[in-house]
Amino acid sequence: MSNPSGAPSPSTTVVVVTWRGREHVTECLDALSAQRRAHRLLVVDNASDDGTAGLLAAHPSRPEVVRLPRNTGYAGALAAVLPRVGTEFVAWLNDDAAPEPTWLAALEDELRRDRGAAAATSSMLLPDGSTQSVGVRITTDGHGADLVLAGRDVFGFCGGAALVRTAELVGAGGVPGSFFCYYEDTDTSWRLRLSGHRIVSVGPARVRHRHGASSEPGSPLFHRWNERNRLLMLLRCAPAGVALRELARFAAITALLPVRGGRPEGANFRVGLRLRVIGEVLLRLPSALVQRGAIGRRAKVSRAVVWREWAGR
Repeated sequence: MSNPSGAPSPSTTVVVVTWRGREHVTECLDALSAQRRAHRLLVVDNASDDGTAGLLAAHPSRPEVVRLPRNTGYAGALAAVLPRVGTEFVAWLNDDAAPEPTWLAALEDELRRDRGAAAATSSMLLPDGSTQSVGVRITTDGHGADLVLAGRDVFGFCGGAALVRTAELVGAGGVPGSFFCYYEDTDTSWRLRLSGHRIVSVGPARVRHRHGASSEPGSPLFHRWNERNRLLMLLRCAPAGVALRELARFAAITALLPVRGGRPEGANFRVGLRLRVIGEVLLRLPSALVQRGAIGRRAKVSRAVVWREWAGR
């Protein structure tokens, strides 16, 4: 929806990250064109080579496009354009998600009503109408997991379709671009909570999500990024005891897999993949510890308090 001449400037920049999105990005852009709340649309093209650029250029909504020279992943693309966002709110939206016309209005209105909330997460529905996510919880072993039923307050938001206060996002350290993809939302939710903010689930803000259209859930790459980023998130944000425990548990399970009978079939239980994850975490450990220190200095709530309140809920 364009901003009519003379009308107030939009409050939200909707950031859509795409990579080889030719088969689904048009549906996303069409849904944004039908929004009943004015907004700025910023599409980040992660160096697509499948004709996506042409589709973006030809779309009647005439989106503002930033084409990156290489694929930086979802997290990297969000981080790259955050300095360009000058609006009060920034929306994260997957290119395979199609929001209902009242989606943005529902999210904006909720954050205007609730000044203590820094982010609002959507109701993400799968193509068959079932619920994929109404927010994110943190498990007792430090995983971020989708909630399909929740009250108003949730631990975190699902980055596939959410609205965040720009100033609070920047103040909490922005987007962890080095994650590439996966867990950038849970890590950001951790840091917002450590900064003393809340996160709310907005049921009427509905989005249809073609889950997996832009990635391959269950693939070795999917598990590599998930396992690596979970551990890095804990090292950055969680109580030290939790982070060290989970890193040690991951290493111990990896060491025992070659002699264990009945090994699970998932790619995340392949020894080679797990060794690569450990190597990547150790390589990034010095910077993660520096970032941990910076997060701790900004924090208004202790890591232990956030963990006690939300782990396992």
